[in-house]
Amino acid sequence: QVQLVESGGGLVQAGGSLRLSCAASGRTVSSLNMGWFRQAPGKEREFVAAMDWGGFSTAYSDSAKGRFTISRSNAKNTVYLQMNSLKPADTAVYYCAATGKMGNIDLATLYDYWGQGTQVTVSS
Repeated sequence: QVQLVESGGGLVQAGGSLRLSCAASGRTVSSLNMGWFRQAPGKEREFVAAMDWGGFSTAYSDSAKGRFTISRSNAKNTVYLQMNSLKPADTAVYYCAATGKMGNIDLATLYDYWGQGTQVTVSS
């Protein structure tokens, strides 16, 4: 069983930055595909960024490319999402997800474990 705990959300002005953290327990992040998803009010959950277990491959949504970066610390067993140049459209609950299965890491259906989410609010 894998437990995921997100942190780092908050209120930020447009153009600002936040770094989200996802602390994993139960398995090492280096053995898992890890992803970040978000859900805004009234909208479906959408893919943001992901990293494969080996750390060799990353994927980003079109809206995240060039602004967000996914990374991890094996020593801290934590995955990060650095978000720069934030926009009001980025306002959402951000979820960390993990899976030991192989597949398309940008698909929510691949993931078995989910965190509780952290709120990100970007004011204009």
